[in-house]
Amino acid sequence: MLPLFLGIDVGTGSARAGIFTANGQMIASSSQAIRMWKCKNDFVEQSSEDIWAACCRAVKLAISQAGAVAQDIHGIGFDATCSLVALDAANQPITVSPTGEDEQNVIVWMDHRAIAQAERINATRHPVLRYVGGTISPEMQTPKLLWLKENIPGTWTRAKHFFDLADYLTFRATGDDTRSLCTTGCKWTYVGENGLDGDGWDKGFFEQIGLGDLAGEGFQRIGTRVRPMGEVLGNGLSKTAASEMGLKEGIPVGVSIIDAHAGGLGLLGAPLEKGAGQTSMEQRLALIGGTSSCHMAVSQSPIFIKGIWGPYFSAMIPGLWLTEGGQSATGALIDHIIFSHPAAASLQNEAREQNQTIYELLNARVEALAKAENCGHSSELTRELHIQPDFHGNRSPLADPTLRGIISGLTLSSTADDLARLYLATIQAVAYGTRHIIETMNECGYGISTVFVCGGGTKNPLFLREHADITGCQMVLPREPEAVLLGAAVLGAVASGQFPTVMAAMQAMNAAGKIIEPAQGRTAAYHRRKYEVYLRLHADFLDYRQIMNIR
Repeated sequence: MLPLFLGIDVGTGSARAGIFTANGQMIASSSQAIRMWKCKNDFVEQSSEDIWAACCRAVKLAISQAGAVAQDIHGIGFDATCSLVALDAANQPITVSPTGEDEQNVIVWMDHRAIAQAERINATRHPVLRYVGGTISPEMQTPKLLWLKENIPGTWTRAKHFFDLADYLTFRATGDDTRSLCTTGCKWTYVGENGLDGDGWDKGFFEQIGLGDLAGEGFQRIGTRVRPMGEVLGNGLSKTAASEMGLKEGIPVGVSIIDAHAGGLGLLGAPLEKGAGQTSMEQRLALIGGTSSCHMAVSQSPIFIKGIWGPYFSAMIPGLWLTEGGQSATGALIDHIIFSHPAAASLQNEAREQNQTIYELLNARVEALAKAENCGHSSELTRELHIQPDFHGNRSPLADPTLRGIISGLTLSSTADDLARLYLATIQAVAYGTRHIIETMNECGYGISTVFVCGGGTKNPLFLREHADITGCQMVLPREPEAVLLGAAVLGAVASGQFPTVMAAMQAMNAAGKIIEPAQGRTAAYHRRKYEVYLRLHADFLDYRQIMNIR
């Protein structure tokens, strides 16, 4: 059999494994659920042992479904959410939870327990913060580390390793505790342009924010060896990990990457015209949708943008600067709006009876409503219904985790048709957030006109259409829908030596599928007006907050 490459992706709710050929074709995949605890509001925890076990089950099933054997796998790549993992001196889980349970040793990316710590860090105005758009997020690791030190000192004292989840997975796979230039640069304030292998840690920053003991230890607990993605780790897959996964010992394992960034590797190399390459990269954006959304773009020179993370040197594609926008709740917001509505239960039952998803049913209702009301376009159903989508704060470009959502235009009615209208308005609000991010990036030096999309939302034609029409960008779906898994496999292919660079692997393994062009004329004009409302809602919210603070 031709050489195959294994991509392992750990998202918020599952661990997945995909088997790919050298031209990017996926021949098998498997998914396994992972556990989650929410002991308090804004606290979200997982178990590294549970996650690893789910990875192993997914790999075995994917290999079986592919009809492959262990010897067919020539390289392995890992990606994961940017969650924080704590281990003790014996490399065993150590609690990060108020419950005290050691099993709960992962603070999930979406956990917002460290808002106060993030605010104190931001108040320092340290120069390193310019690499996160001037404002560090409670979703990043230094605020979470500071929270642990202040609130669970026993864990802080006992902990031997703090890993980003993706780096924990490669450590578990190889025994090599190398950290990724992606994880450390994007979530730990490591400045990649200053060098590798620990040279990018800013000792003064850690001392100023109250984590000077990490600096005093020479950063041993958070990583002294930092390397680019796809570089081979140690001696490859360890004997123990190989046994647990049903694979061969010694398979090359590449330095890891964050899950959204893996999506960038699975998307942005796709040629759209003859000769497309790095010269067109600054016109491209990778939109990776799921529970939240990430917006990844790269440039040949650093572009600093207030409220947007980065620029990070070599944090996604080695040699290029990464800019990262994002929305803290997108798929999660759409689901919240749907399933908290009184009409959701009956619609869910109807969807099951018709062997459809509730999203398909709602999409059909949107179109039927538009026809019944003689709308020029179904987007016009929300003319008097507006949503400000920052229910879980704003990641970018406003960079304010304390923001909250607004719904304007509700009536006393709560029928299924009302839910369909509210569902459409929510998708539009998410798309206006993406437009806000793209406009901000373009004002600062990008020229984004093409959006490559993957994730849950790409299975929804209404989501795609509204994003194209609202952003004014063409939306490109990949030939391989599982672009995040493909991005992980890209790293495995590079580690194996199949390709000399990450960019070369992307150009060989990425391919474009369907392209959706944005609407013009009346629809575009409608969205320009609604976008003004979107921006006004944020300004109004700040006014309300000021009134309440004054009084």
